[in-house]
This record gives sequence, structure tokens and C-alpha cells, in this order.
Amino acid sequence: MFHVEMLERTWQFGDKKLFRAEKLYTAANYQSFIETFRKNFPDYLYLCPFRNKELISAPIRNIDQVFVPKDCLQELFKLKQLDRIQTMALELIGLLSKESGVMLNHFGMHGSIALNMHSEESDIDFVVYGSGNFRVVEDTIDRLVSAGTLRYIFGNRLDRARKFKGKYKDKIWMFTASRLPNEVREKYGEYRFIPMFPLKFQCVVGDDSEAIFRPAIYKLKDYTPLDEKSKLPSEQIPNQILSNIGCYRNVARSGDKIKVSGMLEKIEPVKTGLASYQVVVGTATSEEEQIWPL
Repeated sequence: MFHVEMLERTWQFGDKKLFRAEKLYTAANYQSFIETFRKNFPDYLYLCPFRNKELISAPIRNIDQVFVPKDCLQELFKLKQLDRIQTMALELIGLLSKESGVMLNHFGMHGSIALNMHSEESDIDFVVYGSGNFRVVEDTIDRLVSAGTLRYIFGNRLDRARKFKGKYKDKIWMFTASRLPNEVREKYGEYRFIPMFPLKFQCVVGDDSEAIFRPAIYKLKDYTPLDEKSKLPSEQIPNQILSNIGCYRNVARSGDKIKVSGMLEKIEPVKTGLASYQVVVGTATSEEEQIWPL
């Protein structure tokens, strides 16, 4: 049904067997998903009027349960009998909380452990809530790596920039950031987003405080076009880069130079109409959209 490469591994969630694509977020795969949903599950497609774009979105009536990472972690702490993977997950989060001073209620668990469908092959996937908390935990992990308590795993240059993956004893861990309620500053329907044309440019990261989230947002300065099409009038120069692709989270810090390929997008507030511009990486229209630290 889905004409994409699937992972051989499957997961058992209750009486359901789950599987996933090898590459979820390539442009080609996303378009394949859209076509499959359109033909077989049209209720799961939503035409967003503020983006004029079809999105994959589960109807609310079909949602039986919502799993919130911080709640999943608290449920894990309540268990009287833990298996080896669950024990290691709680050990790691306890260690990071103690060493960083970030309270346990600012951590969360997601992935297969959170859904109790893990196996010995499973990784420890955890969340840190809040930009400030994430940066403290990030620095703590760096210190624990230097001390030999943890170690990083770098598969490529982006992994080395992000430092989001490593090993605790014999188990792989990965961590991400999630916004606290007071860090959610926009509401759905406040803006219209109008795609324009692709750009290639270099710039300097002006602010990285939201680069850890998904979507990742990098404020930019010193915009320098890399081709003729990317030469813009001053009023169209974007003020930020937004990445929907997870691997480009946290790959650069304030003051770093980056090279970007993405789609110029016009942002119009619904109430005022005063336009601004951003560049989007991960529009599902091209495989060439990317952010590279220089």
C-alpha cells in the first residue's frame, strides 16, 4: 500500500503490529504517503487554509489515547517491577537530573519505552522540557562524556554538531527538547504562509534559542546569496530559517556560519497583513533542502 522502503523491524503495541518507513521525511516519501492516504484514508488528510497545503492529520474522533512524554516517565516511575531497559532508562534520567539540577518533572520519556513496546534492541529516547533546561542538560552530558560516564555516538557531521546521541553503559540514548507552555508563542490561524521560490545562501546564526525544538528556528543575519535567484530586495530578506527536518535541529549556535537551501516563504498576519519572510527547510517539495554548519 505504501510504496516506500520499510524497516524490517516491527513493534507490538497491544494486539497491533506496528511498522515504519526507513526514511520518513524525504520529499518523495512524503508525497507517496499523501497519495496513499488520499486513495485509502482520505479522512486523514487536511487541507490547511492558512498554508493552502494538504497535511496528514488524524481526525480527533479517531484518537483513542494521547501519550505525553512527561506523563509516560511518571508512569514508568510508578512501576513496581522494571525490566533491564526500563531500569537503565530511569537510572540515566536520574543521573542527569542529579548532575544538572534540572528537576525530574522537566524530563519525559518517548519512543518504544514510553509505549511499553520496547525490546532489548530499543534505545532510550527522552525529552527535556524548556530551552534553558535543555541547555543545562546538554552541558551536563558534555561534562559526563568528558568524565567517561557517558559517551557520544557520531555517525556523521550533523551528529557531531548536535551531540544528541550516545551510550550509557551498553544502551544507546537520544534526547530532544520540547517547549514549556510559556514558550508556545503562536496560535494556529494567526498567520498565512505563502511559498515563493527556492533559495541558496549563507548567513550567520543570530539567535539559536529555538533551534533545539521541532520545528527548529534559527534567527539569521548577514544574508549572503549563493546564486542569482537568491539575490533579494531588502524587504524580502528572511529573518529566520525554520526546519521541519529533525536532523537539522541544534546544528549551529549563535555566531556560527551556516549554508542553507530552502523555500522562501511569505508570512502574513491574518489581522494586520504586515508581511515578513522566512526560509523553510523541509517543505516536502525537494530533496535539496538542508542546513549545513560551515
